[in-house]
Amino acid sequence: MARANLWTFSFVLVFALFQVGTACAQAPGKPAGLSVSSAAFPDGGMIPRAYTCDGEDISPPLEIGQVPPGAKSLALIKDDPDAPDGTWVHWVMYNIPPDTRKIPEQAPRKAKLPNGAFHGKNSWGGRKLGYGGPCPPSGTHRYFFKVYALDTVLNLRPGATKDELLSEMKGHILGEGQLMGRYQRSK
Repeated sequence: MARANLWTFSFVLVFALFQVGTACAQAPGKPAGLSVSSAAFPDGGMIPRAYTCDGEDISPPLEIGQVPPGAKSLALIKDDPDAPDGTWVHWVMYNIPPDTRKIPEQAPRKAKLPNGAFHGKNSWGGRKLGYGGPCPPSGTHRYFFKVYALDTVLNLRPGATKDELLSEMKGHILGEGQLMGRYQRSK
């Protein structure tokens, strides 16, 4: 009986050490999970009309949680991978202070925000900065609000593109999370 218990204990111990070793081996390089949510719609839910081109076209309120220690700034990208001509960028914001837990509804469409964050260009062309709401030409599209915690403040001026932001963020992402909302225009 004692030998059976010892065998069971040894097996459990080896299994537990294997699991810990596997978790530790996967941890380096894998960003921590941030939480991103909105009081306006649940993850995977329909985005209310007010936040679209059919409504007031204002940004929804966002809440950010689980920002990892050591974050020096946050970045936000909202895009639509279902657009007919490739991914459409709706919102780019960066150098958001790392202690930010709420991005309020109707964020101003200024190049530099009062908290020091910068807006980047969206896909509407020209120098349009800030939020642009869902406006799908047909069908139901998915809109991803992606938030990144970074170990640096980026050396980008206001008006950077999504690609410029992604390039500058390489090697600096400590954590990331996303919220997905959907929208279909009324006929």
